[in-house]
Amino acid sequence: MAEIISMPQLSDTMEEGTVIKWNKKIGDQVSEGDILAEIETDKATQDFEIDVSGVLLFIGVKEGGTTRVNDILAIIGEKGEDISHLISKSKGEEQEKKEIKEEKKDKVYKKNKKDRIFISPLAKKMAQKIGLSINDIKGSGEYGRIIKRDIESYEKTNEKTSYKEVNKKITHSSMRIKIAKHLTYSKFSAPHYYLFSEINVDKLMKFRKDLNDKLSLEEKISFNDIIIKAVAQSLKRHPDMNVSWNEEEILLHSHIHIGVAVAVKDGLIVPVIKNADQKSLLQISKEIKDKVLRSKSKKIQPEEIENSTFTVSNLGMYGIEFFTSIINIPNSSILSVGSIMKRPIVKDSKIEIGNVMKITLSCDHRIIDGAIGSSYIHSLKNFLEDPITILF
Repeated sequence: MAEIISMPQLSDTMEEGTVIKWNKKIGDQVSEGDILAEIETDKATQDFEIDVSGVLLFIGVKEGGTTRVNDILAIIGEKGEDISHLISKSKGEEQEKKEIKEEKKDKVYKKNKKDRIFISPLAKKMAQKIGLSINDIKGSGEYGRIIKRDIESYEKTNEKTSYKEVNKKITHSSMRIKIAKHLTYSKFSAPHYYLFSEINVDKLMKFRKDLNDKLSLEEKISFNDIIIKAVAQSLKRHPDMNVSWNEEEILLHSHIHIGVAVAVKDGLIVPVIKNADQKSLLQISKEIKDKVLRSKSKKIQPEEIENSTFTVSNLGMYGIEFFTSIINIPNSSILSVGSIMKRPIVKDSKIEIGNVMKITLSCDHRIIDGAIGSSYIHSLKNFLEDPITILF
């Protein structure tokens, strides 16, 4: 008996999914445990594993197509089985009415061909390339069809056409829509304030070099790895920073899960280093490398980007000296890390050239007061200016 396979909800915030690739085609035999398709959610691209066996009889979403959770994705049954009633049922009465309405509209449109603009494929491509509206062009071909010479003629008689601005339109990805909603809600629901500090990183740079001299190329420690460890150790000393707000209560987290902001093609993903305070620098480094790689290829799993208690965003590698970030709710704070710069510094009453790094702590004022945030920054600064201490 045929069975409808619906678009699955692959994350807690997923509302719709996009089929990136079908691994089977209509008529193929499929078995329980097969990867039927690759589906992009608002967070990542995941393999969709089916739990039934049979023949793939129907595909409801083409590659690149998007549909809502629980809408029809495919139908699996026995070869030659009649599934028309299942397709009709899944579309629902509203969808059927919509299709009927569109069909009637199409028929009316066809009856009024005199209102239709006919254009050759080549002419259409030429018009799109230079940003011309085909409504402005009179066709000289059969039945008023616009052809190549009409485009060329229009260009010659209207010099302004060559300078017409063309704006490319890009449809929002599901990830971009989710990011927009998430950050807008955070910015306008959590009253942000910002704490700035400058760190002398001379010892940090030496600490990293001494470590990496003892490690293989694959094991090399980054500045960000050390920062994440220092952030976790500071949270351990200041548990009143490791909190979340909701309307009923304050959540004081017993675990320290650090989110690491990663730029990907469609926006931003925040993989989470669970229990970062309990992990060594080498463990943190390996985990970040793995999760960053899988984030960029959209292979990271939903549970790996959830339940952070604090987030770090580092734009130092892009040459950004300092910046502020929007809090990644339900976190109550986020650390923004700038690049390492050479600056004159005062040391033992003398001016020397040193290496400094600017950091910004964004805090939710509903739950973190200025004194609490300042104490945390002071602790973090001490760890980073004397990094050997983060190992104890």
